[in-house]
Amino acid sequence: MQLTRRELARFGVTGAVAGGVSLRGLPVEAAGDGAQSASTTAGAGSLTDVPGIRVGHYTDPRRPTGCTAILFDEPVTAGADYDGSAPGELLGVMLQPVSPVDRIHGILLTGGGPMGLGAVAGVVRYLESRGIGYNWGPPTVRVPIVVGAVIDDLSVGDGRIRPDPDMAVKACEAASAAPVAEGSVGAGAGATVGKIFRSRGLGGMKGGIGTVALRRGDVIVAALCVVNAAGDVLDFHTGRIVAGARAADGKAFANSAEVLQKDLEAGPSAGVLDDQPFRATTLTVVATNVALDKTSLTKLAMMVNTGAARAINPYHTQGDGDQVIALSTNRLKRDVSLTAIGSTAAQAAADAIRRGVEQATGVPGWPAVRDL
Repeated sequence: MQLTRRELARFGVTGAVAGGVSLRGLPVEAAGDGAQSASTTAGAGSLTDVPGIRVGHYTDPRRPTGCTAILFDEPVTAGADYDGSAPGELLGVMLQPVSPVDRIHGILLTGGGPMGLGAVAGVVRYLESRGIGYNWGPPTVRVPIVVGAVIDDLSVGDGRIRPDPDMAVKACEAASAAPVAEGSVGAGAGATVGKIFRSRGLGGMKGGIGTVALRRGDVIVAALCVVNAAGDVLDFHTGRIVAGARAADGKAFANSAEVLQKDLEAGPSAGVLDDQPFRATTLTVVATNVALDKTSLTKLAMMVNTGAARAINPYHTQGDGDQVIALSTNRLKRDVSLTAIGSTAAQAAADAIRRGVEQATGVPGWPAVRDL
């Protein structure tokens, strides 16, 4: 039996797919042990709608944390924008336009705070064992370039439990071109939002992973976001707060932007902000099938940050480590307006951020949208 991706999403097929069912004609095996590949809900498209991209999650069953591996059929061109105050990243400097390395072989998004970046070694191991990477000279040596990006989820559950290289390998093994699972999975398992006033008794909410794809003609633009923001998450189409800091009674939203403005009026008597470095970060990966060079992708990443600012308020706080990585699979080789791609990608990112909280599952002390 064979089903299309759309049919699988409609029927709610999960990563543990029954034998005999296939994705795009390729057999899918049950992932197990916290690994997830296919989506559990019909969505708005996903990062894997861009041909040549595969995504897999590993969610730690011991506490809300995990990692998400993004792999490619062929090396992709990549650029990045690091506007956050304290980005936790690995090899991101190689994405700057001045670096001669313009193609990468994988990305790992992970929880675990700065220590979680050690899990990237698992993706390197997985790719190297398959002969994927730059030819380094010796015939048996290949060097995979894997970019790492991390969120701080150490305050959710036992922070001594963090993603490690073995978990990253399992995420790679689960990677597929199926629709990407959203919500409290992979790197989004321990994500939270609206946490800038927790020391004042204003609780936050659960974040997660969201993904969206937009197809315009033969151009495909997609975004995947790990939403772990200090600020509130908005539906930018309406301006409505979807998730964020809650009022003291827990029934309404405090509206973080308004509280911050009142703090300016209060002067020295204003309360303390939970805005320390490393505590909050939104990770965004955008991809397109349009052939773009590294400089153009760097500009694309900058434009995508404007989309994240539509969906998160406040965004780029003093403590946020926000990062955007932009990718091109280079399969559509024709002139396309970078401005048009960037505008579309910014919208995809804003909608993916909203979906990240809408699809999340609450944990003690961090309710989800569905719990309100």
